[in-house]
Amino acid sequence: MQVLINGETDTLEDGSSLADLVNRLDIQGKIAVEINGEIVPRSRFATHLLQEGDRIEIVRAIGGGSGAGCLLKSE
Repeated sequence: MQVLINGETDTLEDGSSLADLVNRLDIQGKIAVEINGEIVPRSRFATHLLQEGDRIEIVRAIGGGSGAGCLLKSE
């Protein structure tokens, strides 16, 4: 299935969960994920199944006191 991750098209296996995607991208540390405009709590990553056409935004918290995050790019 095709999804959009931080503005870039990516192909995932049907039935992939958000946890599968995070593991595939090897994302470490604190992140926030928004799918189609809705924040998904980390506690639901394993059960939130991704759908064709989902628009996924992943932001990683970066230390340093500014409170700013950075968008991750899919590989």
